[in-house]
Amino acid sequence: MKRLLAGAALAAIVLVVVTCGDDGPVGPVAGTLSVRLTSPNTGADQAILLTVTGPTALTSATAGSGLRLFQPPLGGPETRFALVGRVSTGVTILTIGVEDVGRVNEYSAAIEGVSRADYQLRSLTGYELTVGR
Repeated sequence: MKRLLAGAALAAIVLVVVTCGDDGPVGPVAGTLSVRLTSPNTGADQAILLTVTGPTALTSATAGSGLRLFQPPLGGPETRFALVGRVSTGVTILTIGVEDVGRVNEYSAAIEGVSRADYQLRSLTGYELTVGR
């Protein structure tokens, strides 16, 4: 009988430990977010000027494939970026490092200008940036 009670007690302890275990990280989780472009002129744009705004300063920035990035030193809640190269729609044009990926909804990106290959500025109608995981 003692063995049966000891076995039941052990099973209860294991059940409590498993169900009350670690629920994952608590607090901010650093990581990266993607800035994606929607464009009516996919592949026909040569440069884009944009601003990323968030609750804290970015920790890093990396240009999307085939693009060259120009930026000031990172710091503060707002950073301007210039990306030069063939800018396509539906792809990540910029990857940003953040202190807490859980705050993704607090980050936004705005287009300030887009140029064609002949350096003529385009209308921004139909262009959109989204920030996501």
